[in-house]
Amino acid sequence: MYLLPQPNHISERSGSFELEYCRTIRLSVSCPQESLYHAELLQKEIEQYAGCRMQIVRGASVHEAIILDIEPAECEEGYRLSISEDAVHITGNSSRGLLWGIQTLRQIIRQEGAVLPCLEIEDAPEIPNRGYYHDVTRGRIPTLSYLKHLADTLSFYKINQLQLYIEHTYLFEGLSEMWRDDTPLTAADILELDRYCRSLGIDLVPSLSCFGHLYKLLRTKSFRDLCELPDPDKEPFGLYARQCHHTLNVTDGRSMELVRQMIDEYMPLFSSKYFNIGADETFDLGKGKSAEEAERTGVKRMYIDFVKELCEYVVSKGKTPMFWGDVICGFPEYIGELPEETICLNWGYAPDQNEESTRKLAEAGAVQYVCPGVSGWNQMINQMEDAYENIRRMCSYGRKYGAVGVLNTDWGDFGHINHPEFSIPGMICGACFSWNSRELSFEELNRAVSVLEFMDPTEKITGIAAQMAKKDVFTWRRAVVYQEVTQDNAEIYDSDRGLLEFQPELEEKLLRANEELAQLKREMALCTRRMDSSMRGKVQAYQTAADGILTWNRIGLAMLGCFSAEEMKRAAAELENWFMHYKNLWRSVSRQSELDCIAHVVFWWADRVRELAKDR
Repeated sequence: MYLLPQPNHISERSGSFELEYCRTIRLSVSCPQESLYHAELLQKEIEQYAGCRMQIVRGASVHEAIILDIEPAECEEGYRLSISEDAVHITGNSSRGLLWGIQTLRQIIRQEGAVLPCLEIEDAPEIPNRGYYHDVTRGRIPTLSYLKHLADTLSFYKINQLQLYIEHTYLFEGLSEMWRDDTPLTAADILELDRYCRSLGIDLVPSLSCFGHLYKLLRTKSFRDLCELPDPDKEPFGLYARQCHHTLNVTDGRSMELVRQMIDEYMPLFSSKYFNIGADETFDLGKGKSAEEAERTGVKRMYIDFVKELCEYVVSKGKTPMFWGDVICGFPEYIGELPEETICLNWGYAPDQNEESTRKLAEAGAVQYVCPGVSGWNQMINQMEDAYENIRRMCSYGRKYGAVGVLNTDWGDFGHINHPEFSIPGMICGACFSWNSRELSFEELNRAVSVLEFMDPTEKITGIAAQMAKKDVFTWRRAVVYQEVTQDNAEIYDSDRGLLEFQPELEEKLLRANEELAQLKREMALCTRRMDSSMRGKVQAYQTAADGILTWNRIGLAMLGCFSAEEMKRAAAELENWFMHYKNLWRSVSRQSELDCIAHVVFWWADRVRELAKDR
């Protein structure tokens, strides 16, 4: 039996307890009203996986089978779960602790059905704040129903914070130029999601870019003059280019005024005590309109003064400010100038990420979260093994240096091409390693996720998906970079220049990857024989993504001149046909958002391959 996160203390006992329709789930009088909803989650789980519907009662009951209780204790999120031959008893240290105990019992029922093994669990988290950061700006804006589904999944694995990354994808009043060509989230969406998250023990934390990464805002007619670099609207739209510039000119007082107006409108929608101001990757600061001030006072001083003013404004509103730590890691001694309650979000996404930034910030006295990533950006399927190594390391650094939280990130660079569900294994990894220091191996974690998320008794599906991701040779990043540089002469990082080249040795890699990927698709399909029928639909998303990898790899072979003219035309048509299925998958969980931008890249490549076919 798998439990994720693994409990701190579990003792197995002899015997079992059988769930029966004629017995009840009893809420003790100590349980608040919100615990009724949590009991209903348990009731539905029992009905689906144990085959009986148990009534929920409050107070005394002679037919009780499951007793839910609260006894306040120091660690609010702790709980005790006891399964004896007579009854099941869950005692939470708070209503949230009781919820986590219910989620553990749900995982047991999902695997054991109506006959539960006798055991004792005592459990509590080591790190109090365990969050998930979801990009809803760079390409993909989820539907409200998907965001609720995401919250369901986060709560199931005891994650207690969710942040949505917003630049332009909220419908701000008076900023219609910024969101007019998008499908933004509304106040009603946020208010409902905040209510829903609270009911699941999740704090929905507002996150708003307030300094850098203001691509669409600073390209509008009304606000382009606030951009640090001149004429930001003159360059064509680019999935690549939008990540490079578009920082506010801090020497113009209207910049702070504009950001304050946005904060004032956005902040009241949330019940959270936190507010994330962003402030990462301010690449252009001091390089344009503020160059003279940078020469006089220095870029570091300009950065910290603007961030300090933002943080103080958030504090004045009764909230605790958060900001990304990548810039201040270069001069951590400035941390002391920020309000003492400020939280620094220390990110690092490499599989071999070192502890230097965590150590430097701790030594500077920063209150910090460590922020690893699920490694899904720029590709069809998340690089799960890279994510595992990154998350494992960052969580260990967090414990070593006293971080008060973990914020596991899911960015959407280059249009958020990967299906959001593919980030769930990485999300679960973050849930496990932030709960306690007990480490599962990558293979063990994959087996557990296969069982709990896919109801796959073969325990293979997640591991197969991880292998599929490694066959992505002609990557989406390569497709975007090549298209935008070729069509628009877009600027490019030196580290990406190799993506413009097609070396002969690439042919063997592409052919071998597609051969292996076809076999992996077959292995995944075979797993569905024994999967719970309600979960089989999840496989289609992976098969669609795998077909995308196969198809793009064939585009790479066409670019290498490996195909005849007719084969090249077929490759172009295969790309367009695959994209039709991909659009359906996108729309199953996301609004239209920037799907047309992805379509532009896809169709450009199909047309280019057909043009090249004329010369064959």
